[in-house]
Order: sequence, then C-alpha cells, then structure tokens
Amino acid sequence: MRKIGLIGGMSWASTELYYRRINQGVQRRVGPSCSAPILLESLNYCDLSRLTTPEQWDHARTILTQSAQRLEAAGATALMIAANSMHKLANDVADAISIPLLHIVDGTGEKMRADGVKSAAIIGTRNVMTESWFRQQIVRHGITLAPYDDARADVIDAIIYDELMQGKVTQESRRTMRTFITDIAKQDIDALILASTELNMLVDSEANVLPIYDTLRFHAEAGVNWILGAAP
Repeated sequence: MRKIGLIGGMSWASTELYYRRINQGVQRRVGPSCSAPILLESLNYCDLSRLTTPEQWDHARTILTQSAQRLEAAGATALMIAANSMHKLANDVADAISIPLLHIVDGTGEKMRADGVKSAAIIGTRNVMTESWFRQQIVRHGITLAPYDDARADVIDAIIYDELMQGKVTQESRRTMRTFITDIAKQDIDALILASTELNMLVDSEANVLPIYDTLRFHAEAGVNWILGAAP
C-alpha cells in the first residue's frame, strides 16, 4: 500500500472522520486486520479559521504549503487537504510539491457525472457557497449550479463554525438543516452537494428528499483508491 499525507485540523472533528473512513475503506477492500498508511499533520485551526482578508489567505497559503512539503519529505506519495474551504489554495499547494494533490471536488464531480446529475445546489461554509473557485471546479464536471441564498448561507456558516467544528450536534440545527434541504429541493435541481466536511455529522446523506453528495465521502474514497494503487 502507498502512504498518503493528510493535512488536517480544519477542523479536528472532520479530520477524525477522514481517518476513520479511510481506514474503514482499506479494511473493506484488503482485510479486517489491515489499516491505512497515513501521515497526518493536524494544524492549529486558530491560524486558519474564517479567513477574509488577502493577508490572512497569504498566511494560510504559507502554512499549508509548508505542511505539504513536510509531509512529502516524510514519505507521503500523494496529499489530501481535509477541508473544503482550504481548497481555495489547492493549486498553490500543488505547485509547491512534486507529489499529486487529490482535490476534494473531483471525486464528487466524477461520481455526479457518472450518475447523470446535471444540476445541483451547494451547502457549506460561506466562502465555499459564495466564491467562484469552488463553483468553477464543480462546473468543470458538467454540472450547473443553482444560486445560493444569502441569509441561508449565514445560518449554515454559523452552524458549521460555532457547533460542528467543535464537535457539537444539536437537534435545533438538525431541524434547521432539514428545513433548508426541503426548501432547496423545491428548486429545479437533481442533487445537493455537502461542501463542508462537517455537515455529514448533521445531515444523513442516505435519507433525504433528493440525492446528496458528500464531498468528504468521495474524497476519502479517492484516498483509499490511491493507497491501494489507483492513479489520481
């Protein structure tokens, strides 16, 4: 098996999910006593949370590229960033290393295309929902995206940062997300993209009013595929 590098800590709650899902995927495909060779660097999210200014993003770029270089030097054969929002810097990180970077959008986009999905809505943190870098990466897979609701984006952003990233799951937020998803499903779309690695703590992707594509799930599967020898 090939060793993979994982930049985590953004948040620790979703990093825990990545570690579990990658290992479970390896166990299912190789054997119950096997585990995944992972090099994990868990960053201090105090330095990376809710970035808004160019200076803050420049600082984040330095932190992530240095982390990626350390993981490559330690023997990682490919790299994953365990957060949707930090993929705003994915191209910069990829340029700083000589090993492949497995992009969080690609596994989801490829699965949606294979399933015949033509249109979707995104829910995630505000920068993921509203900025062009994430949306453009999805559109490259032939998917049309519905407009976002600004007020809804603020509420979802608060749930992710103030609750889920701290490992908190409340019934009130579960009900709020269920209402939002029901409203979103009334649009002319085929599917919903969970574009936050924490949202699956709150949203059951198997039991909803329209198909839900969880970016963490497909990113973790891409990591398993790499570990077991598949090309990116």
